[in-house]
Amino acid sequence: MILTVDELKFMYRNKGILDEIAFSINEGEIVAILGPNGVGKTTLLKCLNRILVPKQGAVSVCGDMIDSLELMEIARRIGYVPQRVETGRLTGFDAVLLGRRPHIGWNISEKDLRIVEAAFRTFGIDRLRLHYIDEMSGGELQMIAIARAFVQEPKILLLDEPTSALDLKNQIEILHRITHIVAEHNIAVVMTMHDLNTALRYADRFILLKDQSIHTCGDKNVITADAIEAVYGVPVMIGELEGVTCVIPRCLCNGNGRKTKIPQDEEGSTYV
Repeated sequence: MILTVDELKFMYRNKGILDEIAFSINEGEIVAILGPNGVGKTTLLKCLNRILVPKQGAVSVCGDMIDSLELMEIARRIGYVPQRVETGRLTGFDAVLLGRRPHIGWNISEKDLRIVEAAFRTFGIDRLRLHYIDEMSGGELQMIAIARAFVQEPKILLLDEPTSALDLKNQIEILHRITHIVAEHNIAVVMTMHDLNTALRYADRFILLKDQSIHTCGDKNVITADAIEAVYGVPVMIGELEGVTCVIPRCLCNGNGRKTKIPQDEEGSTYV
């Protein structure tokens, strides 16, 4: 296992946020952490790379307990992209180059520059090399941040809502590239998401959080209508559309604000 979490517990002051969180992740997996707002998804990510220190429990990375590692060593093993990326008067190239900091000695090497150049090509953001990041759109800045985490050459990438600032085309593009990177470099990705359908399309495994703990964890088989209703409090239907598993609420609001049931065919199919 590349990442193991055992009986993790976290509190903000006296308020419990996470309790008895336990799971493990293999190389080459994309894991989606799902759950409603305020359930502790971002807090869990921050506990995994020791931005936050759990009250109890253990996190191990590549066989080593994370609390035994120096910060630079953690940064060599784990890349992290927050929801909100700080800006400054840096070019896109310089911002991505900062991701090499855990590996840079006295001087920036040719290898460092090659890795950064390759990241711009990998993520299709060559056009942003000389743009200042404080002049970029939210989506452009998000892609720069993901590229910066990638050049750390981590074993694990932690992505907090990686597509929240992206339009539909760029959501698909960035997740496709992440999927390719996971397969090519045999790393693991853990990402928080709100879009269940996007998660189902790109993730291999799922962790659903509810009431401070893991409600269910596993492959696509754990994403059931009952599980989603239990976690989100919304009745849904799950079916396939052109071979892709999709989730849709059982009730939608029409233009008058009234709830309207989605029609089903005679066989009870979830889609028309």
